[in-house]
Amino acid sequence: MAAALRDRCNRQVRLKSRPAGIPQAEHFEIVDTPVVAPGEGQVLIRNVFLSVEPAMRGWVSSEANYSEPVPLGGVMRSFAVGRVVESRHPDFAPGDWVIGLFGWQDYAVVDGAAVQRRIADTTIPVSSALGVLGLNGLTAYLALLDIGQPKAGETVVVSTAAGAVGSCVGQIAKIKGCRTVGIAGGAEKVRLCRDAFGYDVAIDYRAGDLDAKLAETCPNGVDVYFDNTGGEISDAVLKRLAVGARVVVCGTASIANWNPVPLGPRVERTLLVKRARMQGFVIFDHADRYDEARTALAEWIKQGRLRYREDILDGIEQAPDAIAGLYRGDNLGKRLIRIAGDDAV
Repeated sequence: MAAALRDRCNRQVRLKSRPAGIPQAEHFEIVDTPVVAPGEGQVLIRNVFLSVEPAMRGWVSSEANYSEPVPLGGVMRSFAVGRVVESRHPDFAPGDWVIGLFGWQDYAVVDGAAVQRRIADTTIPVSSALGVLGLNGLTAYLALLDIGQPKAGETVVVSTAAGAVGSCVGQIAKIKGCRTVGIAGGAEKVRLCRDAFGYDVAIDYRAGDLDAKLAETCPNGVDVYFDNTGGEISDAVLKRLAVGARVVVCGTASIANWNPVPLGPRVERTLLVKRARMQGFVIFDHADRYDEARTALAEWIKQGRLRYREDILDGIEQAPDAIAGLYRGDNLGKRLIRIAGDDAV
């Protein structure tokens, strides 16, 4: 390892205590550790952008989830984009831009197999690999098209419509010829839905009367509902389903705690009478189709048909409160943490 790196400090954000609900800043700590040299078949990566995902709440929970919880004292699991500093793997060279589950830390030493992909096309900012060309965009594309199956002329309703996933869902639905209705919280996010992401209608659920607004804006019912929230927002939308509707369950952001399980209206009768289908979606089940989705998304971006926004926090010190901030609705766009410059090593 280069002498300059031996003197560097690797700041790691570690899980200090297990949250009962949404993780807060006090559940994490920042620890200084040495930079470690890569072994045979490994690469040393200098992280530049760290991702912040709503799913991280589940990753640190002790409740059953689709992945093993981050261990206490462990580096917070996170996708990150960075540059290879040293390589002892034949497929990677210093200077390569790469993405993977490198964690909330300055430097990561990983096996070559842990690198999800090399970012070859830098005509689109590399930070997009964590958002519109990362899990968020892939989720929007695959969940909407595979489960939602939107058809031209149908009405597609999206909750958290100004978010990293929701904003992409709405635009893909428009590309497919659908009428789009976005639900968001606050006047600024409603404006974004209309002006930046092209929703035909945007509803501020915080303004009240959601039932009446849905009845007014979806007079023929909802053909596709892309659900990122669960809770009262979804209760209102499900009452408006059209015959043959498809409901994509992608997130439950409005539920602060699943123990005990919150109770709400029963949906079985609605699904029966409307002959509707409701299905959950987890992106990690579809790794074999990432390239397909990423290619389509990148082409739409270059054509100017798909727009995105990023909410960038500067400094690793911002990380401990970053997940809580998502659930407070602080962000406008995909939340990222920038911890180095593009030329960092």
